[in-house]
Amino acid sequence: MLLAILSALLAFVVAGLVFGWLRTRPREAAPLAIGAAPATRDDELGALSEAERCDFVFAVAALDDEASREILQRALDDPSEPVALAAACTLKRTGRSSTVDRFLASRPGERARRIRETLELLA
Repeated sequence: MLLAILSALLAFVVAGLVFGWLRTRPREAAPLAIGAAPATRDDELGALSEAERCDFVFAVAALDDEASREILQRALDDPSEPVALAAACTLKRTGRSSTVDRFLASRPGERARRIRETLELLA
C-alpha cells in the first residue's frame, strides 16, 4: 500500500516537472501530439528523447482522466516501441485492456506481436 502511494506521488512529481519544463520552453504553433517520428515533428514533444517520452507516458497515466487516456492511446502509435509499450502497460494497468487489444489487432506484424508478448510476460 505504501509503495503504491509513493509510486503515485512520484508520478505526480514527474508529471509536474515535465509539464513545468514544457511550459517554460518556447511555444511552437503545432499542438502537443505523440505519434509521429521525433525527427519530423514540430510539436513540443518532438524534442523529447525516447526515455523522456516514456517518462511522460508514465506521468500522464497517473492523471487518469479523459485527456490523459487520449494521450496514452496516441502513444500506442509512437514510432518508438518502448514508448508504445509503456503506453500499452499503463492502459492495461488502468483497466483499458480492450483499447490495447483493439489497437494491436488493427496493426498486425512483428511490433504488435512483441508488444503483446511483453504484456503477457508482465501480467
